[in-house]
Amino acid sequence: MSSRIRSLHIYPVKSCAGIDLATSPIDEAGLAFDRRWLVVSGGQFLTQRQLPAMALVRTALDDTHLRLSAPGMPDLAIALDGSGLHGDPQAVTVWRDTMPARLESEAAAAWFSQFLQRPCAVFRIDVPSAQRAASAQWVGGWLQRHPEDASHYRDRNLFGFADGFPLLVVNQASLDALNAQLAASGKAPVPMDRFRPNIVIEGGLEAYEEDHVASLSTGAVRMALVKPCTRCGIPDIDQATAQRHDEPGWTLAATRTLDLGVVFGQNAIVAAPAGAMLRVGDPVDIEFDF
Repeated sequence: MSSRIRSLHIYPVKSCAGIDLATSPIDEAGLAFDRRWLVVSGGQFLTQRQLPAMALVRTALDDTHLRLSAPGMPDLAIALDGSGLHGDPQAVTVWRDTMPARLESEAAAAWFSQFLQRPCAVFRIDVPSAQRAASAQWVGGWLQRHPEDASHYRDRNLFGFADGFPLLVVNQASLDALNAQLAASGKAPVPMDRFRPNIVIEGGLEAYEEDHVASLSTGAVRMALVKPCTRCGIPDIDQATAQRHDEPGWTLAATRTLDLGVVFGQNAIVAAPAGAMLRVGDPVDIEFDF
């Protein structure tokens, strides 16, 4: 079976619910509108790690607005044209990276403050002034190992508020294998949304064979798989209910622990021409790392 894109996903507000897409623009920052907004409280960015209820914030996009909904809350609309932004760019930190971002409206801050029961501010990445780059160690290592492909990629692959890289790519066969392990232990399967991927690949790869893939390409779009994705506790959170469980964390820890941690999926950088698009069903060519 040849490989293809099974599904595409974005998460406009970091750690809130995602949007399933049939098609998406893509550039070096990843899929359009992915993790462009960030919720901050007390100077710290918020995620489901601390607040599983963030999973209940549903997101939707239309031509003019990002629309948010949550249990017990009125719907909120945030203008895509930036008309709700105010103030000068401020330095916002995600893990070890600091980048400029601008405050969204007071209405957005009040909405999240009420739902999350703490004072919140909402920031939007300040494009194009933001200069956050993916890990020089991992990107540089990949480029050194693949000098024949290095010309396709920039040394600095800019992106938004994602944890560390523009894209997360997951192999459907790997989730199928994980769910088979869970079933063998009498445990319930988990859906793909627990892992919050951007791109799910189907066909052409056996379970966890993505560990040995150097790059993927579809049309003129290239994706270098530069680092296994180390997993925190978010996959243990049911994205429909915000309830925290023990699985799949325990099973992954027993079977997918490498030197750098528990891994599932691959982080990627992107090379794409202006106006590039990805579509569900697009064929994918695979280049292995051996």
